[in-house]
Amino acid sequence: MKRTIFLLFIICLCNNLIAQTDPFTYSRFTTAQNRSKFYNDMVNHSITKNLFLPLNEETEENWQDAFNAMELINYQQAWTKPAIKKAVDSMEKRSPYFQQELLEMLYANQQLQYLKPVARLLANTQNAKIFAICAEYLLLADTSKKIIADIKNTGIKKSYLFTDNKDKAIILELFRHLDNLSKKPGFLAASQLKTLFNKNYLRGNVVVYSIQRKKRNYTGIVIIKDTAGNFIQNNEGKLFSLPQLARSLSNFPAYISNGNTPQGIYRMYGFGRSRSAFIGPTENIQLTMPYEKSLAYFFKDSSITDTLWSKGWYGRLVPTALKNYAPFYETLYAGEAGRTEIIAHGTAVDPSFYKEQLYYPFTPTAGCLSTKEIWDANGKCIFSDQQKLADAIKKAGGANGYLIVLELDDAKKNVAPEEILPYLP
Repeated sequence: MKRTIFLLFIICLCNNLIAQTDPFTYSRFTTAQNRSKFYNDMVNHSITKNLFLPLNEETEENWQDAFNAMELINYQQAWTKPAIKKAVDSMEKRSPYFQQELLEMLYANQQLQYLKPVARLLANTQNAKIFAICAEYLLLADTSKKIIADIKNTGIKKSYLFTDNKDKAIILELFRHLDNLSKKPGFLAASQLKTLFNKNYLRGNVVVYSIQRKKRNYTGIVIIKDTAGNFIQNNEGKLFSLPQLARSLSNFPAYISNGNTPQGIYRMYGFGRSRSAFIGPTENIQLTMPYEKSLAYFFKDSSITDTLWSKGWYGRLVPTALKNYAPFYETLYAGEAGRTEIIAHGTAVDPSFYKEQLYYPFTPTAGCLSTKEIWDANGKCIFSDQQKLADAIKKAGGANGYLIVLELDDAKKNVAPEEILPYLP
């Protein structure tokens, strides 16, 4: 999902590191030697070498690659501050791609000392996504009524610039976020949860539920309902569940590219094997969002000839008790705003990058759902919740159905299976 030279570097790395005698339990990318080499390459080449280049139109992509690397390995060192300031001071005259990568890195690393230049960019940009990212950055530092009103008024004045459908969707989602900041967060009631987990809801489909906290620094759990509406059990006869992370590297809101995994319904349509060194070779669960593919595909109904997505169409999959529950429509609105390529996968990223984070040893993504995997110093996978998840979905009837992401509440702890049991049939 990242662009430019950094993405090309990773693709080349993937092609060279994954093919082995037993490719599904081995990744050369995860050996101790290559993890050390990768980190050193990120620091010495992607970050240091690029940030010492002059900043101009020809070198923007090099600087973007540095921002990507700093975000990925959580690199924050004093020596980078002058370079970041140089980038911030000139960002108004840079491309939207440069602005997005710089702002994402600042947001992800909680570097909030650039409020004034970001406020100027918000006032002057003609790009809807950059406007929204600037707004979200400012909201990290201040959610007062004044700043909310200022952002909304500026957005309204700029509305004549944001005429593309995706631009309109981005600004509408920003406005929804602004409105919700002054409200107490609402979550699903017990009766709504019971409806969602009901045996007859989406019966005939395998349904995977990813149950998260509002604060995505805490891990959620994933549970599975088979085609007959029964929840899969483990070998001990208890509810099958696995921890799962729905946090992105950026920690952006769900409607922004590379943001956290949106709540709502996804179409699940099979297993895949990634060539990404970061994702690793373990089976992943293929998903699609509203707007990403046709209505006929999403609804598994070839008789549907309508080609225009709408809230009404999406609502056909939403239980009556949840029709007015706005967070359940996040996937719809995020898809309308242009988000794509969200899947459920394992990880071959070195968790030590995030050892100070609450979600450690899980690794964040570009907005996907990820499970924990452990690789030994020789590159062999010695623990894989992802493969357990894939096997359980096969047991339930296969990856042909739906996956639902929902936030249980805003408790500051990881989700435990015991919290869900009272709502299951």
